[in-house]
Amino acid sequence: MNDPILKTLLLPFEDGALDWPETPALFLRARPIDAPRDKLVCEQSFKPTHDALTRADFAMHDEGGAFPMVLVLPPRQREEYRALLARAVTQTAPGGVVLACVSNLEGAKTVENDLKTLCGAVASLSKHKRRAFWARIEPDRLNTDLIGAWAQLDAPRRVETGYLSRPGVFAWDRLDPGSQLLAAHMPAFSGVGADLGAGIGYLSDVALKASPAITRLDLIEAEARALDLARRNLDDPRAAFHWADATQALPDRYDFIISNPPFHIDRADRHDLGQAFIRSAAAALKTGGQFWMVANRHLPYEETMKAAFKRIDAVASNDRYKVLKAIK
Repeated sequence: MNDPILKTLLLPFEDGALDWPETPALFLRARPIDAPRDKLVCEQSFKPTHDALTRADFAMHDEGGAFPMVLVLPPRQREEYRALLARAVTQTAPGGVVLACVSNLEGAKTVENDLKTLCGAVASLSKHKRRAFWARIEPDRLNTDLIGAWAQLDAPRRVETGYLSRPGVFAWDRLDPGSQLLAAHMPAFSGVGADLGAGIGYLSDVALKASPAITRLDLIEAEARALDLARRNLDDPRAAFHWADATQALPDRYDFIISNPPFHIDRADRHDLGQAFIRSAAAALKTGGQFWMVANRHLPYEETMKAAFKRIDAVASNDRYKVLKAIK
């Protein structure tokens, strides 16, 4: 196990500060970890990581209930992680423990103080430039009003864009300017298409409204929290929703594909994600099919597209983004 977050999360057990409970603990935002399989049930809304947990024979959990311990890897976005901390506290049985781990670069001390504010006291250990911290759930010490308020922080809500969204999903409270640039230049499509990395459904909504000749549009999205919103944002019967990893084989053959692919995970640039999206699109398009994508100008996608497609064109650009079109 080379993940320093997971190594640090396990420090309290190695140090003797904590023991595994007799019945399984809940692991929120779980990743495959070097821990006994019978000690954990895992929850993960990101499909690639969910699939990795399943392949590693971890039990998956998608319901409520109280647990003797809840492990959590808080995300970066403040409202989202505070809501997750509140949920971890409410799903821990009295006398149980909430254990979290955060990188120092991503505000470990701030998140630790937030858990302390909810629970009254915390303990912590640091290593690998990460911090593990935990709180024992004593009902008379809990800040119940704040727990209730924080639990609602990432609830879906209608934002100024007109779409239903929530903290933590991509561009949650605004229309991403890259997506807007692609939307402004997309032609009228026809036939069966796909939106890779569809998010809350903005590009799919634009395409469906502008193209009555589309017969079906598959929204491919790896983050279940975003896909659930897309289902609520699009009431067009031509939209089909797939909780799936767009870097893997796609569910059909397509006349067109659109995409604003991700290019980072947490703080790390991941050019390979966009490159994998390009290769997936090329494999799934019919001969003559079109692939339209938007990307930050500095990202080196043209060579990947040239290797995968018969022809590519630069359709539009500005000081931040470029729109590229490829023909199978």
